[in-house]
Amino acid sequence: MGDHGQHGQGARATDVAIVGAGAAGLSLAWRLCGLPPAVRPHVTLLDAPAGPTRPPERTWCYWEEPGGEFDSALTTSWGRLRVRAHDGGAVPVRPAPLRYKMLRSPAFAAFVRPRLERHPGLRRLVVHVGEVADVPGGALVRGVAEDGREVAVRARWVFDSRPPPRPPRARTRLVQHFRGLLVRTPAPVFDPGVADLMDFRTPQPAGGLSFGYLLPCSRTEALVEYTEFSPAVLDDAGYETALTGYARDVLGLRGYEVTGVEEGVIPMTDGHFARRAGAAVFRIGTAGGATRPSTGYTFAAIQRQTRHIAAALARGRTPLPPRAYPRRALAMDAVLLRALHSGRLDGPAFFTGLFGAVPARRLLRFLDGASTPAEEVALGLHTPVRPMLHTVAELPLLRRTPS
Repeated sequence: MGDHGQHGQGARATDVAIVGAGAAGLSLAWRLCGLPPAVRPHVTLLDAPAGPTRPPERTWCYWEEPGGEFDSALTTSWGRLRVRAHDGGAVPVRPAPLRYKMLRSPAFAAFVRPRLERHPGLRRLVVHVGEVADVPGGALVRGVAEDGREVAVRARWVFDSRPPPRPPRARTRLVQHFRGLLVRTPAPVFDPGVADLMDFRTPQPAGGLSFGYLLPCSRTEALVEYTEFSPAVLDDAGYETALTGYARDVLGLRGYEVTGVEEGVIPMTDGHFARRAGAAVFRIGTAGGATRPSTGYTFAAIQRQTRHIAAALARGRTPLPPRAYPRRALAMDAVLLRALHSGRLDGPAFFTGLFGAVPARRLLRFLDGASTPAEEVALGLHTPVRPMLHTVAELPLLRRTPS
C-alpha cells in the first residue's frame, strides 16, 4: 500500500493499524493473524510504552460453555456461583451448561503471542500515539517512540482502543471502580468449587452500591476484590479500609500473603460511545461501547466485535464494529443506572432478588446482551415497579450533558 500525495509521506504502510494492546487490541490482532493467507492483512500493532497509558495487568471474567477458544489460558472456571445478601444469606447460581471463566491478562498475552509471531505481516511497535486522522484512502497514525523519534503509520483501516478524548454526553454517570488482591493463605480456607459474584456484606455508599467479589483458584489462593458503583472513585486510604475490612471482617482472612494487586475504573453511563471516529477510523473495546453499562462486563463483547471485524475484512467489506448490545438492553441499563444513582433503588436487594427469582441461564443471557424481548419482559416482572416507573418517566426530561 503506497502513500498518496503529501499525506503520510515517509510513513510506514500497513493494511490495518491497531492502537493499544489490551484485551481489544490483542483480540483483534489475534483474529486477523488467524485469517487464511489469501485474505490475511498486514497488521501494525501499536503498544503504549510502559507507564500510565499501557493497560495494567487485569483479570477478565465471562460466561461461556466449556471448550472455548481461550480455555487453555484460563486460570480456572466455576460451574457454581453465589450471591450473598447484606444479611449473609446465600443465593446459589448454577449457570449450566455455561461456566464462569477467569482469564488473567498475562496469560492471554502469552496465549496470543505465538500466532502473532508466526504472521510475517505483523509488526509490533512501542509508540505513544498522539494523532489519528483520516487521509485520502485511509488514515494516518502519528506518535513518538520510546527513544523520542517521531513515528507515522499509514493504514487503510485504524482500530483505536484508547479511551475517547471526551466522555460521551450522558444523563447518568457512575463508575465501577475496584481494587483486588491476589492472596495466598497459610491454611486451606477457600472453596475452589464456587465463586462469589456479589457479596453485599459491605458498607453501602450513597447513590450506588458496593460488594465483595471472591474468586477462589485453590484452597489457599483467591482473588479478593472490593467493588463500588458510585459517582466517584475512592482514594488509597478508602480502598485500603474497604478491602481490608472485607477480607478480615467479612471473610475472616488472617495472615495472608498478597501476591498481586489489581485495580480499575470502568464507565457506567447511558452515554453513546461512537464506534466510528472517521471514515477509516473505528473504536473498539470499551471505547467502542463493549462495556455493558449496568455490569461492567466487557470481554465477551470484545470477542463478538473482533470476530465481526475480522469477517468483514476477509470479505472486503467496511469493518464497522457491530453494536455490542441491543438498543433495548441499553435502554434498560439507562433506567437501572438512574434508579441506582437517584437512591430510589436498593441495589443489594435488587440484585439479590433478581438472582434468586430468575433462572441463572436466562439472567446471564440478559447480562451478556443476548436475551430475547420475551425474556426481558419476564425479567422486568421481578423488578421493583414503583422506582422503575418513576425513573422511566423521569429519563425523557433529563438532558444529556458533557462531563
